[in-house]
Amino acid sequence: MATYILGALLLVGLFFAVRGMVRHFGGGGACCGGGGSIEGGSKKKLYHDVIGEKVLHIEGMHCDNCKNAVERMLNGIDGAAAEVDLGKNIAVLKMERMISDEELHAVLDKTEYKLARAELREV
Repeated sequence: MATYILGALLLVGLFFAVRGMVRHFGGGGACCGGGGSIEGGSKKKLYHDVIGEKVLHIEGMHCDNCKNAVERMLNGIDGAAAEVDLGKNIAVLKMERMISDEELHAVLDKTEYKLARAELREV
C-alpha cells in the first residue's frame, strides 16, 4: 500500500516538473528571476547635451526580465540613458559624458550578461 502511495506522489511531482519545463522552454514562464516579470521603469531623462551614443551588443538576454535588468543597470551609470532592444540583443546608450568600455564592463561583468562589443556613434 505504501508503495502505491509513494509511486502516486512521485508521478504527481514528475507531472508538475515536466509542466514547468514545458512552460519555461516554451516561453510561457519567467526565465530569469523566478515568477512574474520585472517592471520596466520609465525612461531615464538626460538633462545635459548628449555628446554621443554607443551601441552595445549584449549577450545573455533572453526575456523581458533580462531586458529590464540590463536597462536598469545601464541607467544607473551617471550621465547615461539606455534603451534596450531585446530582439537585436543591443542597447543604445545616450551619453552626456564619454563612458569608457571599461566602465560598461564593470557594470555588466558582475552579472550573467556579457558586453560583446561597443560601437561609438557621434551625435
